Amino acid sequence: MKPKYKRVLIKVSGEAMAGDQKFGINEDMTAETARMLKEVVDAGVQVAVVVGGGNFWRGRSSEKMNRASADYIGMMATIMNALALQEALEAEGVSTVVQTAIQMPQLAEVYNRRRALFHLAKGRIVIFGGGTGSPFFSTDTTASLRAAEVEAEVILMAKNIDAVYSDDPKKNPDAIKYTHLTHAEVLEKDLKVMDATAAAMCRDNSIAIHVFGLAEEGGMMKAICGEEIGTIVE
Repeated sequence: MKPKYKRVLIKVSGEAMAGDQKFGINEDMTAETARMLKEVVDAGVQVAVVVGGGNFWRGRSSEKMNRASADYIGMMATIMNALALQEALEAEGVSTVVQTAIQMPQLAEVYNRRRALFHLAKGRIVIFGGGTGSPFFSTDTTASLRAAEVEAEVILMAKNIDAVYSDDPKKNPDAIKYTHLTHAEVLEKDLKVMDATAAAMCRDNSIAIHVFGLAEEGGMMKAICGEEIGTIVE
């Protein structure tokens, strides 16, 4: 299979990293994610990654905590996932750098666009942790922002669900599965591909979005090669 893209940003949800255990880090799922990412790098594609934190913390569901405080806790959760994924990638022999939007030099580089581009050009995977560094923004927005900054051609969204649906397919068996959408349709239909801020940023910067199931065998390479799995938004 020949890659369709030269540089991609892959969004890995925290829930996907938790696997069937639903909470925390599933080491087998994390190792499998690392193997899939290695396959992409070995195909000559430059790879940036944004990880979510929902396997540890979902601050938006907190009614008692200040939203800003809850979001900062969520940023810490994404950094834990970033470090775990880095370990799994390095175990596969893949040179990996973690950059965080919050300074913690003992653990990772501080986010720097030029340094990120340098690492990508050298064939290293760059994992962005810590969200945007500011509260009130989701990791979807982080993915859109970083994709625009590093000039990625597409955001690949590896989820624990195989595509975009009109409703939750686990609750509604009549939910419609979409294979192709436009950015405008995502916003108009209020589909939960990503939040509205992130979707609008992708639209304005002409960044395609490809949603697929992380658990699907060979799914990541199929998406990299432009195969019609999951849902493509462009």
